[in-house]
Amino acid sequence: MDARQYSPSTARNRDVILDVLRRVLPARATVLELASGSGEHAVHVAKALPEITWQPSDPDTAARASIAAWIEAEGLANVRLPLAIDVSASAWGVEGQAFDALVAINMIHISPWEATLGLVAGAGRLLSAGGILYTYGAYKRGGSHTAPSNEAFEGWLKQRDERYGVRDLEAVEAAAQARGLRLREIIEMPANNLSLVFER
Repeated sequence: MDARQYSPSTARNRDVILDVLRRVLPARATVLELASGSGEHAVHVAKALPEITWQPSDPDTAARASIAAWIEAEGLANVRLPLAIDVSASAWGVEGQAFDALVAINMIHISPWEATLGLVAGAGRLLSAGGILYTYGAYKRGGSHTAPSNEAFEGWLKQRDERYGVRDLEAVEAAAQARGLRLREIIEMPANNLSLVFER
């Protein structure tokens, strides 16, 4: 049985995300991806950037099975097998390793706020000096939604789990700053999403 999962949103946004990562990732970077989901971003980026090493992770067993199946199907040597990481945990089990970049795509809004705090804490612990944290998704700016579609999206998220929601960019930036991360760049993306690039 093929364990690969398919995400329609990944098919829509993977190329524009790749364009940003191609520009902001350090050369020959070792990258830790949090909440890798289906694994489609991991294999897409790793295939396009063979000089990087990509470490996917997800707390969900089915997601990890999908990631492993995608790696096998694509025959990629620069993607490691997925780890079980809960970003809210105080330790992720990779503390002995150094990473040049952490990547979290569509994670911050589809998780409790504690997960964002855990993400930036992990970036503060694990990133090498000058390393980057890249996040992608919908954000509010100045406490307001940037588009009616994002407001509707937040309503849908909160129906799934009241703890989910489109976060204030400024709140995410403040949480990151508290962990020694500087917001280096905000990149407007299609469908009213943003890419944020933080630097340690």
